[in-house]
Amino acid sequence: MNPVRTRTALVTGANRGIGLETCRQLDRAGLNVVLAARDLARGTAAAKALGGSRIRAEELDVTSARSVESCAQRLAAAGTEVDILVNNAGIYPTAGFFSLDEETLRNAFDVHLMGAFHLCRAFVPAMARRGFGRVVNVSSGGGALTDNVPSPAAYGISKAALNALTLVVAAAVPDTVKVNAVCPGWVRTDMGGRAAPTSVEDGADTVAWLARLPDDGPTGGFFRDRRRIGW
Repeated sequence: MNPVRTRTALVTGANRGIGLETCRQLDRAGLNVVLAARDLARGTAAAKALGGSRIRAEELDVTSARSVESCAQRLAAAGTEVDILVNNAGIYPTAGFFSLDEETLRNAFDVHLMGAFHLCRAFVPAMARRGFGRVVNVSSGGGALTDNVPSPAAYGISKAALNALTLVVAAAVPDTVKVNAVCPGWVRTDMGGRAAPTSVEDGADTVAWLARLPDDGPTGGFFRDRRRIGW
């Protein structure tokens, strides 16, 4: 009888903030973790600081399809199968709509939407073939259409698009692959600032929870504090 393989999670934008804490929590849960960062030196330093023996750093620029494909090829060559994908890489442009330039809007879409698109295309088909997968798209209440107008403009619109992608990917795969979005809240990170009310540990909690859903767990949902919220 073959031994049960330890699951592997790939977390993008993981050298700091929510991504880094997600890596910490998944490592503590006994998973293998690929800590992906645009700057390999920073990613390597972050992985070393976590100290987990199952954590490895990978260079990955989510805005580049070539970078995503290169990362996928390196992992495949190393015999690493990605079972869990956490699309966490993010930016936070704050300009209002009439102050927003096209480059800023495109950059937000490149990171939040196209980044998740590239990663899902690279890794989700193999999850479906193996009959197991978890995809967690780190979104925001700022992209929710039912609670407010998505805001700030570039951030909210691109996060709303990420939510739409979540539903599309969830509908494209069998239920053995769980695809969900999460709003971690306003978190005390470099992006969220020191005034944010939510600790990074609490902000990453629902992300890590969705990454470890059981077979009967939900799919195609949007969650905050482990509870489903409106889109």
